Amino acid sequence: MTVEFGKQLAVTETGIPGLVLWDLPVHGDSRGWFKENWQREKMTAAGLADFGPVQNNISFNDAVGTTRGIHAEPWDKWVSVATGRIFGAWVDLREGPTFGNVFAAEIDPSRAIYVPRGVGNSYQTLEPDTAYTYLVNDHWSPDAAYSFLNLADETVAIDWPIPLADVEISAKDLAHPRLADVVPIPAKKTLVVGAAGQLGLALRDVFDGPVEYATRADLDLTTDLSGVRRWRDYGTIVNAAAYTAVDAAETDRAGAWAGNVTAVAQLARIATEHGITLVHVSSDYVFDGTASAPYREDQPVAPLGVYGQTKAAADAIVATVPHHYIVRTSWVIGEGKNFVRTMASLAERGVDPSVVDDQIGRLTFTGDIARGIRHLLESDAAYGTYNLTGAGDAASWADIAAEVYSLVGADRGRVSGVSTDAYFASATGPVAPRPRWSVLDLAKIEATGFTPTPWRVSLGEYLG
Repeated sequence: MTVEFGKQLAVTETGIPGLVLWDLPVHGDSRGWFKENWQREKMTAAGLADFGPVQNNISFNDAVGTTRGIHAEPWDKWVSVATGRIFGAWVDLREGPTFGNVFAAEIDPSRAIYVPRGVGNSYQTLEPDTAYTYLVNDHWSPDAAYSFLNLADETVAIDWPIPLADVEISAKDLAHPRLADVVPIPAKKTLVVGAAGQLGLALRDVFDGPVEYATRADLDLTTDLSGVRRWRDYGTIVNAAAYTAVDAAETDRAGAWAGNVTAVAQLARIATEHGITLVHVSSDYVFDGTASAPYREDQPVAPLGVYGQTKAAADAIVATVPHHYIVRTSWVIGEGKNFVRTMASLAERGVDPSVVDDQIGRLTFTGDIARGIRHLLESDAAYGTYNLTGAGDAASWADIAAEVYSLVGADRGRVSGVSTDAYFASATGPVAPRPRWSVLDLAKIEATGFTPTPWRVSLGEYLG
């Protein structure tokens, strides 16, 4: 066996998205040779996905011409040979425009190839005593979705070095279907939790493809989630679930921490273990509201009440997930009962309300949040925290109420302002402290190409 020494670690794209051929440095002399077949730090720095292998398999082949495949599995592979040489052929069997694309190459110990989930893998040995080795990032499961293609398929027309009639092939491989009859491997799924809430409902309008929606009744986030799904089939989890009773949280601390921290910790663990992107929605309540300029994503948190403390704790947990987006928002308006609908109802009933005028922020409509989440995922924006609110001028709740009155045809002068302290002076139940300044800086998400809608525009559209 001849091994090429002295190569530099290098990458060659193949024409199949995600399928990447690698040259490996091999060091040798008269005694033999040595290589780093898998070196996470160097290879991820060179652009390889940090795919988290959990198993190493070796297939030993005695004779020249042993032929295996074409098999597509729902996990990623790092394929190489320890001894010998192969002719490898890979066919994209994933749903999408590259379905049926083919790439072929010879692999010896100085080469390896990264095979993404759903790309069919096959090979033919070119030397005796070939040890074919591969790392995978999931364990075999009878519940997983597999796909197979006939080695002799006329459509992909693989140019095998040794005719298939002259080599050793299993009866099972010979019986695989032609390309026209292949069942493609579906894309990884998105799971939206909290699907019955106002953001969950908005997400239904922007996501397509393989998406599952789970309500609290479908999925208890405060329990061990390990066995409730085949998690390797998911690419994204969007956490739209939360304990949002801000005032009740002051006394229902256990409920607030369970809903906003324990549940998030469960999702974070699953996302980390299975390489899933976790999208989590945060709140302006993580800040104390003493700033005079819009809050940036990197400013220290200083929550005032229990609700804000639980949201800040959840943010810290999600930030440990390798693939995460924390979407921090404020003053959310969606379907169902909310401040805007209440003000519109008061206007129509002839009520002249007193509304808090010393809390300053911007409204955020759930449609904008949903649109922003989809943008972050589809644009491959850098992982991290992003502020996302309505754009435009900052305003008080009283200003917004007056705008609602005007938009529904009532006199905006009927709305009067009142301080937060005066407004809650007669409250009989627990009252959570509110940040007086909730304006968030939008420059970071705008730099990704996303344009938040001005809140006044959204408000007009919301009220029809």
